Amino acid sequence: MRNEASSKLIIIGIAGASGSGKSLLAKTIVNELGSDRVVVISEDSYYKDLSHLPLAERAQVNFDHPDAFDHAFLAQQLHDLKDNKSIDIPIYDFVTHCRTQKFHHVDNHKSIVVLEGILLFVDPSVRKMMDIRIYVDTPLDIAFIRRLKRDVVERGRSMESVIEQYQSTVRPMFVKYIEPSKRHADLIVPHGGKNRIAIDMVQAKMKELLNGHPLHHK
Repeated sequence: MRNEASSKLIIIGIAGASGSGKSLLAKTIVNELGSDRVVVISEDSYYKDLSHLPLAERAQVNFDHPDAFDHAFLAQQLHDLKDNKSIDIPIYDFVTHCRTQKFHHVDNHKSIVVLEGILLFVDPSVRKMMDIRIYVDTPLDIAFIRRLKRDVVERGRSMESVIEQYQSTVRPMFVKYIEPSKRHADLIVPHGGKNRIAIDMVQAKMKELLNGHPLHHK
């Protein structure tokens, strides 16, 4: 792990396959920690807006390729937080594949940012800003079942479209980009958000960091 004391704002990255449990891991850690000085930011919020394309064309975009994300904007917002500035995170609509007109406001008093997303370790500009990198390593069959349930229930997709997307882009992009990015991780966690030992370890480190970093006043 890199020197956590080198920056006032600590950034922890959690990456892994779609459906690996990284979102649950991030939310569980932060919710149990119970501090308003910690915030979760999802890479999904930084999908590029596709409102300029017809709906049928939007659905054909490869959402598991690095080019689908505006990582430059994500890096800029992380820089802003490090510079003690507040940010407005885009809210993305997965049904229409467009950014909404709403934003999630994050105040400038945060001490720890927990980033979670599939391709966080792939982009150098984002990766180099992280103090701790965690990779969630979950068997692909389990990750696929979780993704299938989520996309059908939460994102209005048909089972057939989810399976077709998985075969055509999700798995190939995992093999090409996501799995190789594991080499950048400081910690590899199996079983995702249900790994109690990993949760306790990360929470202990975060409590240590919080105790060493007082609240930044506006």
